[in-house]
Amino acid sequence: MADVTPQEMAGKLLAKGFSRSGPVVSELSDPIVETPMIVTLDELFPYELDPRITRNPLYEEIKASIRERGLDAPPSITRRPGADHYIIRNGGNTRLSILRELWSETKDERFFRIPCLFRPWPERGEIIALTGHLAENELHGGLTFIERALGVEKARELYEQESGKPLSQSELARRLSADGYPVQQSHISRMQDTVRYLLPVIPTVLYNGLGRHQVERLAVMRKAAELSWQKCASDRPLSTDFETLFHDVLAPFDTQPEAFSIGRVRDELIGQMAADLGADYNALELEIDSTEHRQRAVSSPPSTPADDGSGSVAIRTATTPKPVPVQDNDAVVHSPMQGQMADTSRDDAGARLQDHIVSPAATTERLQAIQQLVAEQTGEQLPVFADTVLQAIPVQAGGLFPITDIWFIESGLDSPDRLRIHIAQFAREIAEEAKLTDRIEPLDAGIGFTCKAPQQGRTPSAFGRRVLTLLRALSLHYDAEPDGDQHLDINLGALLLGSDIRDAKVPHRLSDNSLVKFFRLVRLARRLIDLEANPDDAGD
Repeated sequence: MADVTPQEMAGKLLAKGFSRSGPVVSELSDPIVETPMIVTLDELFPYELDPRITRNPLYEEIKASIRERGLDAPPSITRRPGADHYIIRNGGNTRLSILRELWSETKDERFFRIPCLFRPWPERGEIIALTGHLAENELHGGLTFIERALGVEKARELYEQESGKPLSQSELARRLSADGYPVQQSHISRMQDTVRYLLPVIPTVLYNGLGRHQVERLAVMRKAAELSWQKCASDRPLSTDFETLFHDVLAPFDTQPEAFSIGRVRDELIGQMAADLGADYNALELEIDSTEHRQRAVSSPPSTPADDGSGSVAIRTATTPKPVPVQDNDAVVHSPMQGQMADTSRDDAGARLQDHIVSPAATTERLQAIQQLVAEQTGEQLPVFADTVLQAIPVQAGGLFPITDIWFIESGLDSPDRLRIHIAQFAREIAEEAKLTDRIEPLDAGIGFTCKAPQQGRTPSAFGRRVLTLLRALSLHYDAEPDGDQHLDINLGALLLGSDIRDAKVPHRLSDNSLVKFFRLVRLARRLIDLEANPDDAGD
């Protein structure tokens, strides 16, 4: 290396600084892990979709605490990809608003520069942020019912954008629970009704904190009144529809929550409906009251037949006798003669009903009402035994799984595992008639059961052998030795129809109860085989 003269060294030292030839980074990228940082009020914005719309009821207490102590816990913040500002990640909009107020009032630097915990924007960022704010607000100060309803409605929109298809209420409930904000499906139904029907009419009352129980009572009353309106208005021309009538009745009550009265709304609504329909006020009130009770039953536990009525709800089912109205000018009266005719008709119907019951199915009116309301929520047409008793298929038989319709299969039963459970139980109950329950073994394959080999030294009766022959012929997985020379073609007629040989000690044919269960077993087994062959048909 050549020697550098003093003049050359001085020239190098006095030369201008090095210049960059590559690109210049204007700012650092966001951290990829949770990182504490300090941000200013100018850099931090509230979360735009925060479900809280009204002022936090604990606002002043939180402000006093922050003024004296500062922030006890740093708020969690994040930033959308490409955004130029940070946002509150899950809960903290109230604290941010308070910090802005305190900075404006005091100019104290500790309210302007805020210690925060940065968390990277997640893959499902909008949904995670919204459900996080919903959950956090529930824990701190709570939300009004309408705020929760609007938050859940916004979550539904985000989920549908994510999946590209509409969501049922049950699926929405499942997704909210998976993302950390569990909500019952029945509450989601009430929330959607509130946003659709109540918010446009009484926003002041709702935003000022009308409670969940009052909102639900109002929603249930609206639905019950609408059903009564549709039934009464189906055969007459009317100048208005129910939605307009409900809006006109409810709108004048949009005052402060303290002055809001469900009873006054109810009285005004029924009165206006009676005037428009030309119906009797008391009859209309009884019908709406009955429908309300049935709707509420879906969210309350079922009662037992021994309930004395204390704390319970009296429910009128489809079989409840109703008076026959007679039109007399503008009034509705009830004819005593028609009442007697109706009583006679009900007596005949009751006799026919009893003739179709092989063994009573243990149930209650409340349980029936709950099943009917659940079916209405899912859009399923649930058959009512008393309504379809004169048809060919319905027949009632008791047991672990009571039968009220041989053919109908509920959506909750329409899966291979559930069908096998029911089939095996019916096989056990049929075998029980021959005292051979121990010979039926449940399986997770085939149609759900098999017939086990007999115990050493125990020989079934002739009737028992016939029962086992029948059940063995249905089972696809029987591999034991038969009990003697049994032929289905010889024994099937005697088993199902009976024979001339009668022994008072031994049954000569299947009882009516077991026959109904046999038909139900066959129906379920046929459906099971169809599902195994075509799994995509489940639920059809």
